[in-house]
Amino acid sequence: MSGMNNNNNGTANTDLNSQAAVKPQESISLFRDAMYRLATNKAAMISLGVLVLVVLFAIIGPTSLFTKYNYYSNDLLNSNAAPSADHWFGTDDLGRDVWVRTWVGARVSLTVGLAAALIDLVIGVIYGAIMGFYGGRVDGIMNKFSEILYSLPYMLVVILLLVVLEPSLTTIIIALTITGWISMSWIVRGEIMQLKNRDFILAARSMGASTGRQLFRHLLPNAVGPIIVTLTLSIPNAIFAEAFLSFLGLGVSAPRSSLGSMINDALTGWTLYPWRMWFPAGLMVVTMLAFNLLGDGLRDALDPKLRK
Repeated sequence: MSGMNNNNNGTANTDLNSQAAVKPQESISLFRDAMYRLATNKAAMISLGVLVLVVLFAIIGPTSLFTKYNYYSNDLLNSNAAPSADHWFGTDDLGRDVWVRTWVGARVSLTVGLAAALIDLVIGVIYGAIMGFYGGRVDGIMNKFSEILYSLPYMLVVILLLVVLEPSLTTIIIALTITGWISMSWIVRGEIMQLKNRDFILAARSMGASTGRQLFRHLLPNAVGPIIVTLTLSIPNAIFAEAFLSFLGLGVSAPRSSLGSMINDALTGWTLYPWRMWFPAGLMVVTMLAFNLLGDGLRDALDPKLRK
């Protein structure tokens, strides 16, 4: 009997020790979990690294740190020169250094893309939050107005504005944001309409929280995932639109370069001097692909359905 008691006591002690050794799992916040899943997405992280390099070279690439040339000086004696140690990307038909002009064009494209996306973010979030929060007649009128704007041919509106106004970087940004914010507003509207009847919003409302506090303290922070993804995916759309407008001759004025205008200038002799098209077109493709892959990675990382 004593042996059985000793065995029972030993088993009980072992169970107690094993229970004590088990530690409760730490609760991981949604943000930390999203960042972890984003970090494990190789395509998204490579894309992020590529974008960092593109932004860095767009800032310092055309400077004296890398070259002694500028984007506007002509050198007709060295026109259409092949890539060399002196001109890394070669020269164009006027003898201008393609390296410098490519990175100046990247700077223009990134500026337009980021500025247009941020303006779309501000207008779209405010407009969509008002529609989704108030609903009813307010939502009906505002939604109908956005549908009318959306029904207008986007590129036609942009081209007409650029024809009427003087072409410049500011004009391009304004033209791209005339209707570019609508998609963002509809996404925010849908998220707010789903969240505004949740228990935590009803609790905040019952405690006397103001409309602004409900929107900016509770609703919009819980809709930040789709907003960030939409913002990331709208940047390459703006970059492509700017390149297309510059390709048509409606972009920045010469001698300032743009990726689209450089591709247009290279069309006349692309079979004889292909490097004039390779570098600006390749940079634009890589940049847009990186933004899209990063947006896909953010969408997967911020999706609560994929959280373990």
